[in-house]
Amino acid sequence: MIRINLLPHRELKRAARRRQFTAMLGVAVAAGVLAVIAGHTVIAARQSVQDARNAYLEKEIAKLDEQIGEIKKIREQTQALLERKRVVETLQANRTEVVHLFDQMIRLLPDGLYLKSFKQTGDTIRLSGYTQSSARVSTLMRNLDGSPWFESARLIEIKAATVNNLRANEFVLAVKQTRQELEGETQVSTTPAPKKGKGGKA
Repeated sequence: MIRINLLPHRELKRAARRRQFTAMLGVAVAAGVLAVIAGHTVIAARQSVQDARNAYLEKEIAKLDEQIGEIKKIREQTQALLERKRVVETLQANRTEVVHLFDQMIRLLPDGLYLKSFKQTGDTIRLSGYTQSSARVSTLMRNLDGSPWFESARLIEIKAATVNNLRANEFVLAVKQTRQELEGETQVSTTPAPKKGKGGKA
């Protein structure tokens, strides 16, 4: 029996092209999906690596911050130790200085003049006491100005007073201390030593 295809030849070609287009479209969609999945995978992998790097950097930064804190503490402790060292050195220097100051003060006191108080504030020394006459206060001021340990002696106040039922003059004066370069602790003053007054009454 002979079969005769009655469909037009053009319809067959159109159907073939349609199937071919559908197949190509399917392949393109599949390729696109695979490309998206591959790109997402690559991006996720890179993001994971970057997250690991960030975590490492944060960990190292935390260690550095801790080390910086320790360095600050060490610097503060070092500064405190240096301050203590300076204080100790100052106290050692002042200890020797005070001995020389008192030695000088005893040598410079004229007869008939007695000290009641000796107060030092910084480089300024405030003296108060009693004297038989105001001339001896002037002598003390000249002695202080002539000493290498003192300068700028000035009288603050002098007034009449009664000590042990005897008339006397009560005085207050200030003088500045000058810093000396000591040769150890054996330096001896070359200032002449006036004789001390006899007795304890003014």
